Amino acid sequence: MNILVSDKLSTRGVEVLEHAGFTVGFKTKLSKEELLKEIKDYEGIIVRSATKVTKEVIEAGGRLRIIGRAGTGLDNVDTDAATRRGIVVMNTPGGNTITTAEHTMAMVVAMSRKIPQATASMKAGKWEKSKFMGVELNNKTMGLVGLGQIGSHVTKLAQGHFMNVIGYDPYLAKDRAKQMGIEVVELEELFQRADVISVHTPLTNETRSLINTATIKTMKDGVMIVNCARGGIINEQDLYEALKSEKVFAAAFDVFEEEPIQADHPLLTLDNFVCTPHIGASTEEAQENVAIGIAEQFVDYFKRGVARGAVNVPSVPPEVLPQLQPYLVLAERMGLFQAQLLEGGVKSVTVEYFGEVAGLTVAPLTIAVLRGLLAPILEDVINFVNAPVVAKDRGIEVKEVKSSDAGDFTSLIRIKVETGQHNYVVAGTLFHRQDPRIVEINQYQVEVASEGQMILIDNVDRPGVIGTVGRILGEHSVNIAQMQCSRAEQGGQALLILGLDAPPPSEVLQAVKQEDGILSVRLVDLSKSH
Repeated sequence: MNILVSDKLSTRGVEVLEHAGFTVGFKTKLSKEELLKEIKDYEGIIVRSATKVTKEVIEAGGRLRIIGRAGTGLDNVDTDAATRRGIVVMNTPGGNTITTAEHTMAMVVAMSRKIPQATASMKAGKWEKSKFMGVELNNKTMGLVGLGQIGSHVTKLAQGHFMNVIGYDPYLAKDRAKQMGIEVVELEELFQRADVISVHTPLTNETRSLINTATIKTMKDGVMIVNCARGGIINEQDLYEALKSEKVFAAAFDVFEEEPIQADHPLLTLDNFVCTPHIGASTEEAQENVAIGIAEQFVDYFKRGVARGAVNVPSVPPEVLPQLQPYLVLAERMGLFQAQLLEGGVKSVTVEYFGEVAGLTVAPLTIAVLRGLLAPILEDVINFVNAPVVAKDRGIEVKEVKSSDAGDFTSLIRIKVETGQHNYVVAGTLFHRQDPRIVEINQYQVEVASEGQMILIDNVDRPGVIGTVGRILGEHSVNIAQMQCSRAEQGGQALLILGLDAPPPSEVLQAVKQEDGILSVRLVDLSKSH
């Protein structure tokens, strides 16, 4: 096999590939045109963050069978395009855990003692000892938003500084939190109590601008805020105002909404803002770990047919995959759909298989459900390898049920999720054995294409409600691509589903919520994999 390494990679990773008998082309800093010409000669490509593996590159790689990212993020890989062409996409999600956690704690220490500012002052020939009064971390409260692999390691480091750690993660089992010495609280309480707040979540519709002017007002005066996770979780303009007014004592960022950050960004003008250029994973040890990790995954795939660390296919025999693939898409999208309806931490997940699908190997389908369910919420990268482990670590009970009777359908998959507050049900099937559709949402019978953006509105079943919603969307130039209504009984409660061409502005959802007869409004995004 010919493997192209198009970004800087530890030589240890290259050695693993060559020892396995692969031919390695180590060609970095290729232009787009050079990459399009080069890729046609390779079965696999290993990248980091510099190379953009676009749809165009994927289509040019006629022999391409596998794309590997030596690291966690896959923002530079068009996973959907790769999946459609049957190309496996892999990453190494655990390789950066320790180094990112250490960088987070380094940022906390640096901003609490004003180390970067004092260093700059001394290098400018000054001795401003009284200017750099800091604060101790001892006995302070660290609030962690997200307690995945990185958040869990930050917990240990903070406890090593004798800090009290509180955390918000609705998917962490209570027993596991107790073992870690963490007090799990609601997000509002965390904001109110924490002296230092560090975010460790993915960037989703729910977490975008999670920390903003409104939430900062609820925090302690003099709070410190850290973001080494994803740019956009903290509203940068709102934080600027809070730092300027000294409501926030200091902030430290390794990631930004736009990278590289513009030189005239207002945050860069503030003395109480510490920053680094997205180097949280930049240590020699971490780079060696991810290089060896991705190389070993390539060897496993090409030599043994095992797709370890794959984000778009499970580890199943190649001859079984074509039959399972449409159901895998359906199962993951149903899990993703379900995740955006939930309130409260998940206690159990039951996946029921009816009809023809019950006769297949359903274990990968259950894993696909878990991946869709957990990926939008957790900081960890959730793939077909680690999804069951992550669920178990968070105390989520997972059950499978099979039946040969699918009722009106050839095959049906139903997901039942139990939380501390409610039970949720979503069922789906394949139309024409390829087209994934959602056919049941709680007590409502529906027929919804499981793709794109949609608004789900619970409303009172009475005249005028649909017209009012349509008027509001029209006034904001939001186009409705599809619309469907369903009700349990006449005059009771109904469900209105609106498929949209693009995400609506937040003020649209707020306007709909305020109308008489509207019980709840939820935005569901199935436009891409998480």
